[in-house]
Amino acid sequence: MAEEKKEIIKEEVAEEIIGKKMEKEVSEKGQKELEKEKKEKTGEEDALASWNPKTRLGKEVKEGKIKDIDEILNEKRKILEAEVVDSLIDVKSDMIFIGQSKGKFGGGKRRIWRQTQKKTKEGNVPVFSALAIVGDENGHIGFGTGKAKETLPARDKAIRKAKLNLLKINRKCSSFDCACSEPHTIPFKVTGKSGSVRVTLIPAPQGTGLVVGRELKKILKLAGIKDVYSKTSGRKRTTFNLIKACINALKKTNPIYEKTKI
Repeated sequence: MAEEKKEIIKEEVAEEIIGKKMEKEVSEKGQKELEKEKKEKTGEEDALASWNPKTRLGKEVKEGKIKDIDEILNEKRKILEAEVVDSLIDVKSDMIFIGQSKGKFGGGKRRIWRQTQKKTKEGNVPVFSALAIVGDENGHIGFGTGKAKETLPARDKAIRKAKLNLLKINRKCSSFDCACSEPHTIPFKVTGKSGSVRVTLIPAPQGTGLVVGRELKKILKLAGIKDVYSKTSGRKRTTFNLIKACINALKKTNPIYEKTKI
């Protein structure tokens, strides 16, 4: 009996030590993430402070004549500088999984880079492409693609293009079985298309959540939509067309984009 008690005590002590180590690792990871976020914010603030606008729109934003991004989007003014968006709204970005790493029998993990090769006299030249989504979780969303010979420049290009392609969407409480006044879903049923892919978004009551695919959730979260039903058809494995179809559907919620193509 005494030996069994000793073993139990040893196991409890070992569990406590492991638990403390895990807590330290989690706290260290959290501190590192906070430090990274602070560095990124300070870097963005420094970049905005040293920003020298070259367009008329950029100069108006820098001087403080325009303080709301909706003034630009409602007038359909073209944004040619990403700093215009950074200075007016709190932009959040996310990457879409469009590639796949090499693995046995095609079982590699999904990744945000899609690698292609070009045959030249010097040999195979690899090119990386990325697809980025940006938004403020308050009715603004944008997407863009970027290509480069390395991964990080491709990501930066995609994020910059996504900021330049910013759109404003409408949100309401429009489900027949919901009577709240919060803008948590889309105003009506819309269908977007790109290639053979069709994406239909349907209003949902509060608490439903996002009943969509994993990659489409990233778009709807950054757009500020919390509840929605969906229906997709076509070749959905083509991620580019799937994302474009979803953006096209969201674009139809705002009447100012009725005659424009994505």
